[in-house]
Amino acid sequence: AVRANPTRRHVVTTAVEHPAVYEVCKDLARSGLDVTSLDVDRTGSLDLRAFIQALRPDTLIVAIMHANNETGVIFPVEELARIAKETDPGILFLTDATQTAGKLPLDLRGAMRHVDLLAFSGHKLHAPKGVGALFVRRGTPVRPFMIGGHQEGGRRAGTENVPYIAGLAQAVELAQEDHAPVEARIRRLRDRLEAGLLANIPCVEVNGQGAPRIPNTCNISVHFIEGEGMLYQLNEHGICASSGSACTSGSLEPSHVLRAMGVPFTAVHGSVRLSLGRYNTDEDVTHTLEVFPRIVANLRRLSPYWDPAKNRPRPEAEAMMRGA
Repeated sequence: AVRANPTRRHVVTTAVEHPAVYEVCKDLARSGLDVTSLDVDRTGSLDLRAFIQALRPDTLIVAIMHANNETGVIFPVEELARIAKETDPGILFLTDATQTAGKLPLDLRGAMRHVDLLAFSGHKLHAPKGVGALFVRRGTPVRPFMIGGHQEGGRRAGTENVPYIAGLAQAVELAQEDHAPVEARIRRLRDRLEAGLLANIPCVEVNGQGAPRIPNTCNISVHFIEGEGMLYQLNEHGICASSGSACTSGSLEPSHVLRAMGVPFTAVHGSVRLSLGRYNTDEDVTHTLEVFPRIVANLRRLSPYWDPAKNRPRPEAEAMMRGA
C-alpha cells in the first residue's frame, strides 16, 4: 500500500493492536512513516473524537482491530470505516477480525461496506492452525505479498494448502449454523466465571469490564502476584490460560495492551486471559472457580505486599493499587 500511494505517509492505528499490526506499525515508523497510535481509556475503549482528529490529508491507511485479542473489547470499526471514507475516500481501512470471525457478524456488503481489507486467522474458530483469510475489496491497490506464482489471484505465490483451506471453510460453516445458541451459552459461562472470581478473590478486576466485549474472553488482573506463577499452577490443574497475548506470553514484559489501558503496575504483571469456546462446559467453570482462589491465596503468601492473616493488602500497598 505504501508503494502504491507514495504521497501518503501517515498511518492511524491504536496502542492496543495485536503484535501482527503493532510491531509492523513500529517498523513503518522506523522507516520514516508518521504513525498515530490512538490511546484507549481504562475500559479499553477508543475516543471517537480523537480518531476523527487523527485523520489527515496524507493518511494512507487506518489499521484498527475489530476486537482486542487480550481483553475482548469491541471497536466500532463499521462506524470508524464510514468516518474515514467520508473524510477522504482515498484512505484505506484495514481491520483484524481474528477475534470476531464466527462470533460477530462480518457483513462486508452491509455495515462493513467501508472496510477495504479484513483479515482473520482460522484457529480462533477451530480451523487448523496456520490458515487464515484476507478480504480485499475490489479496486483496493494492493501489491503481491509474495512473487513467483499466480496462486490466490496473484497476491501470494506458492502452492495452496488445500486441506487447511477446506478445514477453514468447514469451520466457518459450522460457526454460522448454530451461532446464536452457542454464543449465548459461552457468554453465560464467561459471565459466571467472572462473577465467581470477583466474589471469591479480593483485589481482582476484570479488564475491559464496562465496554462492549466478545462473549468468550475473560481477562483478569490479580494484584500482587505474577501471572507466570498463576499460569504454571493453573496448568497443573488442567486449566489452559495465557498471560497477555498468546503471541507474546513467552515474554516477561508486561502487556502493552494493559499498560495502554492504565492498569496499575501491581496488577499488570498478575493478569491472565481465560478464553472459552464452544466445547467448554459448566463443569469446566466450576473446576476453575474451585482451583483459582486457592492458587491466588498460595501465591500471595509469598508477596511482601499482602497480609495473609487479614487476606488483604498491607497498608503501604493500597496506594500502589490505585497507581499512586
